[in-house]
Amino acid sequence: MMQLKKWLEWGGVKKEVVCLLFSAVALVLSLLHLVPGPVDAAWIAIVLCGVPILLEALIGLVTAFDIKADVLVSIALIASVAIGEIFAAGEIAFIMQLGALLEDLTVAKARAGIEKLVHLTPRTARLLLAAGEKIVPAEQVQVGDRLRVLPGETVPVDGVILSGKTSVNQAVMTGESLPVDKAEGDEVLSGTVNQFGAFDMRAAKVGEDSSIQRMIRLVQSADAGKAKIVGVADRWATWIVGIALTAAALTWLITGELIRAVTILVVFCPCALVLATPTAIMAAIGNATKHGFLVREGDALERLASVDKIAFDKTGTLTYGTPRVEAAVPLAEGVSRKELYAWAAAAEQRSEHPLGKAVLRCYREEFSTDAPQVEQFEMLPGRGVHAVAGGRDILAGNEELLAEKGALLHNTEPARRYMEQGCTIMYLAVDGMPVGFLALTDTLRPQAAGMIAQIKQTGVAPVLLTGDHEPAARHMAERISVEEVHADCLPEDKLRLIGEDASRRHRVCMIGDGINDAPALKRAWVGIAMGGVGSDIAVDAADIALVDDEIKEIPHLLGLARRMMRTIKCNLAFSLTLNAVAILLAMTGILNPVVGALVHNAGSVAVIVNSAFLLRWKKRQWPR
Repeated sequence: MMQLKKWLEWGGVKKEVVCLLFSAVALVLSLLHLVPGPVDAAWIAIVLCGVPILLEALIGLVTAFDIKADVLVSIALIASVAIGEIFAAGEIAFIMQLGALLEDLTVAKARAGIEKLVHLTPRTARLLLAAGEKIVPAEQVQVGDRLRVLPGETVPVDGVILSGKTSVNQAVMTGESLPVDKAEGDEVLSGTVNQFGAFDMRAAKVGEDSSIQRMIRLVQSADAGKAKIVGVADRWATWIVGIALTAAALTWLITGELIRAVTILVVFCPCALVLATPTAIMAAIGNATKHGFLVREGDALERLASVDKIAFDKTGTLTYGTPRVEAAVPLAEGVSRKELYAWAAAAEQRSEHPLGKAVLRCYREEFSTDAPQVEQFEMLPGRGVHAVAGGRDILAGNEELLAEKGALLHNTEPARRYMEQGCTIMYLAVDGMPVGFLALTDTLRPQAAGMIAQIKQTGVAPVLLTGDHEPAARHMAERISVEEVHADCLPEDKLRLIGEDASRRHRVCMIGDGINDAPALKRAWVGIAMGGVGSDIAVDAADIALVDDEIKEIPHLLGLARRMMRTIKCNLAFSLTLNAVAILLAMTGILNPVVGALVHNAGSVAVIVNSAFLLRWKKRQWPR
């Protein structure tokens, strides 16, 4: 049996295409009687397309007594050949193999994300010993070891900072768009990137216990609980086989005509039933592609049609993931907003920090001019910057920096209000005097609120799952009218929340962009990744990728999935009705095997045509 399986798996889709091409030519030659001699050309189709079906049916029956649609097809093939209806047998084999090819094209899976995630795992660590620094493999680090992490290096293991100040990019774990300032006593996670200042740390979780290794295990196991949809023809195969054999046997016993019994087996062959689902899925995938979606899992749209919740990541999904200046607020007498803004832009001219770059970019966009030239510049990791520009001594950074220089603002209430909205505050002091602050925030996509409103009108509940802190998450949720919010989510938290919804029989679609979203994308009933700004690992973990990040198209995809399911149900009802009528005609002798094969093949063509209408389907705009 193992040899048979290897033969069947050889060549994959390419082999099926070649077999179908040769079989099609052979059936045309047989129909037109263009091949002289005693051997019918349709035998080529039987051998190339029919033999794999017979072998699959045999393997399923012998190894697991698994009755699928190919069992009934095999019976029809053998019966047709037994009474000399070679063309009918070849035609059945060809149609069924065509259906199998369509299913293979739509159900194929891509699984490359784990390899990429493994590559994020730090390879080395800078171990501090009495004799000095020593570079060692990261897997050799023990709990309690002292390590040093320089700017630009990846944190090798989970631990706590012992000395030094820095900013750490934690996007790999939390999805946060901005680096997080760290100082003595703060926790750092493996896989995150140290951006500016060097620091020493004590290892707390190493090897398989580290955060990045837990993430890899989460992605590997997340889809274990996801139900797989079984083809309709296979799901009903046992009943179909039983009814077909019973009807054929009774007809033969009552009429005494074997030809009628064979005709029943031929028309009972579920060609249209097999084609009903994959043709609709392929047409829907073609439609989705035109709207910027890459459908990577064949049954993803089938699952999407039944979702009742859509969980959104915030940063990079509902927002652009790039900070901008929300407000420049002067708090010192005689200081204008433009002056405050110009001092901040001047101080940040040489900064590599994303906040500093955002200040300079927004200043240039608003005032269409360059900031004053900086004469001196000093980066203060984890606190801010110190610069001299236009003869003025400028500090730009957090509260700790200004307090250290004796220039902390006394009236912090305006800044607190912005912080409650999820903004990051950059305080400014000039010549030792506090002058105001800038509030920076992520940029909401302009289509986000409208997209959420349309999703709600379909009866699907939106949910926000984000690694951002509670104030930022709540403020964003209010702006787009999302009621259910979960903030401060690590990858395992998102995975747990989706698992809890699944246990309550909710079918959740997860939409995200970052590496930290990969486990949740994998576990969700359907995962959609932002393909433009998203990480490759998130895309590989998802069922569908939104290539151009146009989230306004998500309601169209949801509507398309539901329309596709209606088309599939229509196809199924039509094919079952056609089969029932054809069986009655076969019982009365009106249909012979060849005509019976043509009738149900005509049904297959009708199913394909009906499915093709999905290619041009467009969602109507929901009423406002």
